[in-house]
Amino acid sequence: MKKTLALLLTLAMSVSVFAGCGGTAVVEKENENKNTEVSTEVATEVVSDDAEVDGTSASTSDPIPVKTGLSVTTALSGTDATADAEGTAQADITIVAVTVDAEGKINSCVIDQIQGKNTFNTSGEITTTETAFPSKNELGEAYGMVAWGGAIAEWDEQAAAVAEYVVGKTVEEVKGIAIVEGGKAGDADLASKATMAVAGFIDPIVAAVNNAKDLGAAHWDTLQLVSVTEPSDNANATADKAGTASAYATVAAVTTHYDEITSCVIDAVQANVNFGTTGKVTTDITAPVLTKNELGEGYGMVAWGGAIAEWNEQAASFAAYATGKTISEVTGIAVDETGKTTDTDLLASVTIKIGGFKALFEKLAQ
Repeated sequence: MKKTLALLLTLAMSVSVFAGCGGTAVVEKENENKNTEVSTEVATEVVSDDAEVDGTSASTSDPIPVKTGLSVTTALSGTDATADAEGTAQADITIVAVTVDAEGKINSCVIDQIQGKNTFNTSGEITTTETAFPSKNELGEAYGMVAWGGAIAEWDEQAAAVAEYVVGKTVEEVKGIAIVEGGKAGDADLASKATMAVAGFIDPIVAAVNNAKDLGAAHWDTLQLVSVTEPSDNANATADKAGTASAYATVAAVTTHYDEITSCVIDAVQANVNFGTTGKVTTDITAPVLTKNELGEGYGMVAWGGAIAEWNEQAASFAAYATGKTISEVTGIAVDETGKTTDTDLLASVTIKIGGFKALFEKLAQ
């Protein structure tokens, strides 16, 4: 009896599960064909667990398909410039990536946020010195919630706690997360790890789940969320044209299995605030800010630019082209002097500049 128990324990310990900060699990299975006398009993327990995930009888050595979803939610704010203070234009961009199983439960989740803040003066001139806006996950402890605000943990750590909390939940369960005064978590367990307001994460998580599609990912893949945000459209105001304070964010949700990209979703948002020659904000900052995927044909590349396809279609084509490749293969895609691909297969469906897409994978490679 003791020998049998020892064999069972040895086999059970050969399967290791490592949980990532975004709720992703990587499973290593060793010596699959050893200990055949007890393997049937252990496999039955694992199969039963898998059946509870998606209603199938697949073993842990079989990939279980999951959907990949991405959401980008933007809130604008701004103040007029005065003699005493510069005007401000800020885009708070919340980005969420998820994988979702066949039952609609979140399999993994990553949450991030970008604060794209520009300044301008009473002469309608941009005074921003930043050339890029790193995300809060990238900033880590440099964001300063612990050092300057006395928080129990940094923003990225608290966001990771929220992401972990929603793993295993459906959309309806996410919508039902208890929220108390100040938008904070009402659940004691979540509140012990995330003391900042979390109410603003609920709709973006729900949107990411609702956006999820079958793109080739499996339950054991690693989910990553990456963004590149720049004030690339900034411009001073003139007598003929309003000034622009911009935060241009390109975002991707990417799943990988070892070195191979198994799914990819790309989106972008141009979060612009306009102002006049006296530094007065002229944009309706309460208006919704749609991403390029949400705009679809409304973005106008076909109607106004004569493109072969809209931006969202070309971004999806690039993502499909990247799937099945390694990250280094994607970063190595050749471009010409204009920034367009020279790969004839990719060029057939993607004629826009791909530097912004490649920059995402270059960041993943770091």
